Amino acid sequence: MILENDLGNDDIKQLVFRIAIPSMLAQFVSVFYSIIDRMYIGNIANVGAVALAGVGICGPVITMIGSIASLVGIGGAPFMSMRLGENRKEDASNIMANAFLMLIIFSIISVAMIYPLRLPMLQLFGASPSTLPYADAYFSIYLTGTIFALLATGMNQFIICQGYSKVGMKSVLIGAILNIILDPIFIFYFHMGVKGAAIATVLSQLASCIFVIYFLMGENIPVRIRFGNYHLKTMLKIIKIGMTPFLIIAFDNIMIIAMNALLQRYGGATEGDLLVTCATIAQSFMLVVTMPLGGITGGTQTILAFNYGANQPQRVKKAERYIVLLSLLYTTVLFLFAWFGGALFVRLFTSDDILAKEAFKAIRICTLMIIPLAVQYAIVDGLTGLGQVQYSLPLSMLRKTIYFIALFLLPSLFGARSIFYAEPISDILSPLISSIIYYFAMKKILRRIS
Repeated sequence: MILENDLGNDDIKQLVFRIAIPSMLAQFVSVFYSIIDRMYIGNIANVGAVALAGVGICGPVITMIGSIASLVGIGGAPFMSMRLGENRKEDASNIMANAFLMLIIFSIISVAMIYPLRLPMLQLFGASPSTLPYADAYFSIYLTGTIFALLATGMNQFIICQGYSKVGMKSVLIGAILNIILDPIFIFYFHMGVKGAAIATVLSQLASCIFVIYFLMGENIPVRIRFGNYHLKTMLKIIKIGMTPFLIIAFDNIMIIAMNALLQRYGGATEGDLLVTCATIAQSFMLVVTMPLGGITGGTQTILAFNYGANQPQRVKKAERYIVLLSLLYTTVLFLFAWFGGALFVRLFTSDDILAKEAFKAIRICTLMIIPLAVQYAIVDGLTGLGQVQYSLPLSMLRKTIYFIALFLLPSLFGARSIFYAEPISDILSPLISSIIYYFAMKKILRRIS
């Protein structure tokens, strides 16, 4: 197979765009079929709003499980790219073999631990007596496909890091298109409701998983999946690099879980479920912002890692500059859409006028500072791609800390609806501080390889 991108020699500007755009589109499609799930569920006759709130409770828990794929995939792929940049192909192959085994083990352990605790977990995370049956129905079925989800997402990073960004995008497209087709069949034709949505998702993840594994076992890819040469030291190195994206995703979802619980608490019996449903719709929009943005900054890590390993500091600096510009362009477009087209987005989920009005307000508040958020993503993912966990992890935790302080402080002072302002507060303060630290850190990092 012809190599799509020569990471060490191609023009940096073209390289960033050729890798970032497919990675961004792949994540956009991934979000789209997640939204399609919620859109169909929200329009189930008579129970749509309650069912949507139930599935919204599951969302952050499911994404937390999926963060394991980031731990291994985003931890292993830059590590492998560095070894390829250093022309150490055998070591790169060993990294992929260890990552593949880790994903299988972690998926089995996570399901075994979570399934028996799912009901108290969902209740703790904000499920009310009316939404719990829907949350449990969806979550129980979803857990059966955990191994497919983790292998498809985690191993896809090893396709992208070898320069095959378009193939990586195809793997996501396969799952997305299949899910969009199967959703209405299982939900409405077979009258399975939220159970049907979960079955459609699991089958779609299985299809993506088969495609990814088949490609990585093919003859024409530079580094293939192989078995053996498992080393604890390699696994620990993967975990070390992947810890930043893992904790970012895990804490992002802890934030959503805490927000749902606080909305229930401060909203009370009269408004709790309404505000959780609003938050589900607002967070669906935020996924449209953050996941494709993460596709830009995470997908291009391989450019930074390869050229760092190849001792090319100027190419690293140039790539980071284009990554930041592309990220800012994306968040600017989404900011404008949120403020001038957000009402249309809300109507995909509900026809209830009161709910639609509240959800649109929540989207506008949550997106107030998404433009500078692009800088935070580029800095944290860039440092992760360079293996600089000592910088990326604290800077990631900085944003979470600011968010949590605001999350718990605001409702006690201003009531339930003020909870939504925790997002813009953290989105402006964290990139300001991170930019200062990044400026001095990168001088030191690049001086080391000059």
